[in-house]
Amino acid sequence: MIQALRGMQDIYGERAAVFERIVSTASKVARRYGYEYCELPKLEETALFRRGVGESSDIVGKEMYEFCDKGGNAVCLRPEGTAGAVRAFVEGKFDRAGGVKRWFYAGSMFRYERPQKGRLREFHQFGVECFGESSVLEDAAVILMLGEILKELGVEAKLKINSLGDSECMPRYKAKLVAFLEGVRGELCEDCQRRLLTNPVRVLDCKNEKCQANLTNAPLLVENLNDECAADFARLQAVLGECGVSFEIDPKLVRGLDYYCKTAFEFESSQIGAKAAVAGGGRYDGLVELLGGRATKAVGWALGIERVMEILLLGEREKERSGAFVCGLDDAFVSFVFALAANLRREGVKCAVSYEAKKVGKLLEMADKSGAEFFVCVGEEERRQGLVWVKNLATKEEWRVGEGEVAGLVLGGDF
Repeated sequence: MIQALRGMQDIYGERAAVFERIVSTASKVARRYGYEYCELPKLEETALFRRGVGESSDIVGKEMYEFCDKGGNAVCLRPEGTAGAVRAFVEGKFDRAGGVKRWFYAGSMFRYERPQKGRLREFHQFGVECFGESSVLEDAAVILMLGEILKELGVEAKLKINSLGDSECMPRYKAKLVAFLEGVRGELCEDCQRRLLTNPVRVLDCKNEKCQANLTNAPLLVENLNDECAADFARLQAVLGECGVSFEIDPKLVRGLDYYCKTAFEFESSQIGAKAAVAGGGRYDGLVELLGGRATKAVGWALGIERVMEILLLGEREKERSGAFVCGLDDAFVSFVFALAANLRREGVKCAVSYEAKKVGKLLEMADKSGAEFFVCVGEEERRQGLVWVKNLATKEEWRVGEGEVAGLVLGGDF
């Protein structure tokens, strides 16, 4: 039997319903903030991510699905969404048109890493990108948007924020950090010793407990910001506070991608065991220019759909029921059952139908598995009296009603 590749999975049934709910909720909230849907290719030139995400990142260095296609082109499956959105923005000449462009998207991302819970080789993200807005108020707005999405989904998450500075203050900070790290180099893990040479700021984000212990006295970015970055970060905190948003400043939050500057943030949840980031993002003012466009300010975030799915599936106590399961106890009633379901659908009732007569116990079992709220059945006695048997599968209440009364009972939930 041919099976799905390691780290790839099918999504159906209850998981598919939750997946759809996440995308639908996020899309609805994003539209409220003035964002419009865009669809981006899953396959791009490898150079896009090598230049955009950064050669020093783990994504480019270890995790990309890259290959040469039949035309000899170096291509790869996208490992993240922002670089592709920037490429589309530049290719569409929006960088030259001026104004502000706000997009949201959802889809597959691919990273070749060891599959584990909440981390797959094909995973899905919902993302938003805003181009052309320099105000830190947009940073606050996208954070508020993301918080609203998580709240509407019922996900409890803590907001962490930091400032990564800009091209003026970051080099000065890196020099101080490198000087400090050289003093503890022998105590750092192999990855951090490599990062010390390629992107020392990434050492701050290391999950190795020994590395973190050696970073206790490391210089902090928030203490080395220039006036502009410090003012923006102070205003972000003030605006979030005025909007009633609680947050924690995490001076070691740097995100995993090289293009971030100034605002960086994550929403972290412990609802699936160990604390894990379910969504995050920040400002990337230099990326459009780096990828060949005119200098354009930008900010965005991405939400990990699988991680949110795990939280929602874990939190569901009882499956939400809806609609009706329509069936008959005799094959002679199948045509009647089919017509009854058709009429109910015209009245706006969601219907599942059994075209095969079975014993009542089996039909009730099938109705329960279908997720229907109402069991609608016709037996010999009901047919003779011109009635239909209706049972609420949640409350166990039962009625015998006329065919024309079924829709009102199911839609109203009362009789």
